Amino acid sequence: MLRIRPFRAWRPKPETTSEVACVPYDVIDTDEARVLAAGKPRSFLHVIRPEIGLPPSTDIHADSVYEKGRVVLDQFCADGTLIQEDEPTWYIYRIVMGTHSQIGLFCLVSTDDYDAGLIVRHELTRPDKEDDRTRHIITQGAHAEPVLLIAPRLAGFADALRAEEAHTPLYDLTTDDGIRHTIWRAASMLPGRMLTQADRLYVADGHHRCKAASRAATKLTEPDAKFFPAVIFPQEQLRIMPYNRVLTSVSQAQVDAFLTQFPALPESGPTPGNRGRISVYRAGQWTTHDLPSSTSVKADDMLDASRLQNGILEPVFGIENPRTDTRIGFIGGIRGTKELERLVDSGKADLAISMHPTSIVELIAVSDAGLLMPPKSTWFEPKLRSGLLIHRMGASYGRINDAPLHAPQ
Repeated sequence: MLRIRPFRAWRPKPETTSEVACVPYDVIDTDEARVLAAGKPRSFLHVIRPEIGLPPSTDIHADSVYEKGRVVLDQFCADGTLIQEDEPTWYIYRIVMGTHSQIGLFCLVSTDDYDAGLIVRHELTRPDKEDDRTRHIITQGAHAEPVLLIAPRLAGFADALRAEEAHTPLYDLTTDDGIRHTIWRAASMLPGRMLTQADRLYVADGHHRCKAASRAATKLTEPDAKFFPAVIFPQEQLRIMPYNRVLTSVSQAQVDAFLTQFPALPESGPTPGNRGRISVYRAGQWTTHDLPSSTSVKADDMLDASRLQNGILEPVFGIENPRTDTRIGFIGGIRGTKELERLVDSGKADLAISMHPTSIVELIAVSDAGLLMPPKSTWFEPKLRSGLLIHRMGASYGRINDAPLHAPQ
């Protein structure tokens, strides 16, 4: 049985939510965080990107950065920027982006379940990023941001979540990008109880936060250090956007070899029409090409990202390790193909590759097989907002069968 818990979240007052809420730490760099937080002293970016409160010359992995994050979080909790829930509470989190809507359960999940493989990963994590997030958790005594998990098809789960929409929300926020984030205190324990019956959950966004939570749990003594926050969405509601590539230091000989082996198709455009194809932008023009067939029937080798890496990037362009090779960059699909054109036209990249998105079914098949995807295979959108519900260690959490719940307002 999966260990799913409500918790006493630290959260902003409803009237200050728009000041506090921010994008996740890993979708922006330090310079972008400085711009977004400028003139916003209550922005949660000061907690998850604390280097923005220090001189620009500061090493982002300096001890002072982690200490700054703790000081700011302590200050927010002391001055009323954040308030703590009276009792362990389940939350419902809905995100609406255009015509797309997804609704999930915001709760705590267990590091023991992660370690036991019941919360299943599909990507490798980088030790430097693990170290960074682990230090943030331990220094702040908090899990500042949730991970995004997938609940496999579970009969009635989505309906149980949707039933909560009838109540008055705790937060209802539309951010500058036009995405609507709504959070309710759950009036029923049914969604949580249903989730305990799932065989496993799958990591969508937040591999490094999951691993860091596991590592931090071995260093901390608080009982709730073994739990970390997650928003769990039904499988059928989530969508994946493509994760595109840009290449630098490309020679004409490499381009010629690519075009000889993978000639352009008659129907070309900025996005490949279906799985098994890529679109390439160079010299102001888009062309579409078939990917090479996989010589393996393993779920991970049959992914478009694997076929691209194994059949084109490594043998043609010499990129053996996309995790470390500086000649390849990864661009989230939310930025669109215009961003790929901009990078090439500006000379920042030599060519761009537009991908067909990985499907949820492919992700689950790879995960169930105990395999791993190539780096940057999935871009989930819309993203969760940070700063809305924070788990500080030492606060009490509830058990699945007897956690008191707030009544709907």
